[in-house]
Amino acid sequence: MKTILIVDDEPKLLEVVSSYLKKDGFLTLEASNGKDALHYISSNNVDLVVLDLMLPDMSGEEICQTIRRQFSVPILMLTAKVNEEDRIKGLSIGADDYMVKPFSPREFVLRVKTILRRSGDRELLAEQITYNDGELTIAANKQEVYVKGQLVNLTPNEYKLLITFARHPNRIFSRDELIEKILGFDYEGGTRTIDQHVKNLRQKIESNPKAPKYIVTVFAMGYKFTGGSSHV
Repeated sequence: MKTILIVDDEPKLLEVVSSYLKKDGFLTLEASNGKDALHYISSNNVDLVVLDLMLPDMSGEEICQTIRRQFSVPILMLTAKVNEEDRIKGLSIGADDYMVKPFSPREFVLRVKTILRRSGDRELLAEQITYNDGELTIAANKQEVYVKGQLVNLTPNEYKLLITFARHPNRIFSRDELIEKILGFDYEGGTRTIDQHVKNLRQKIESNPKAPKYIVTVFAMGYKFTGGSSHV
């Protein structure tokens, strides 16, 4: 049974969201501030965090960044902001998806299920594969990624993106294809979202993100993975 941590200082929203999730078979934890949220995620096996941007003790962005330094749990941000730049900013610090308030509780539960389904589909064909004499290692059996022997903390979407590329080396993926594979066919955001995920991933696995050798941009077409020499 999946456990969802809901972080919001609106008691009514906590009550409604928690009720709908429980009806669908989820366990829920509820926090009304950042301090309690970080305590819960550190002491419980949390499968997804629902995080409001406006909290009394710290911002949702600050909590998201703190979580990302330690955990790869999916994060669904709740916000009253509808500007695309705000969504891009959230994605750049590690959020996996956004919902704008007010929203339908039924749509919310569907979005949670979609994120969990995406984050659970992470298997590579081999249990472990390395590139360029161990410079980059994908340990799919543990769902971990290493760069020069150091563990890299990827978000669920970043990991899913890397696995998608690694499964199909040298295949060119359009941005629309990547959106469907990583974010789901029902995702309504623009292609800049996938560009931001690619940018974030490059920052973590490329020795020079501005001149990437793993995830390469193909002009007017999309992206491809050129991993160089590899072995299992």
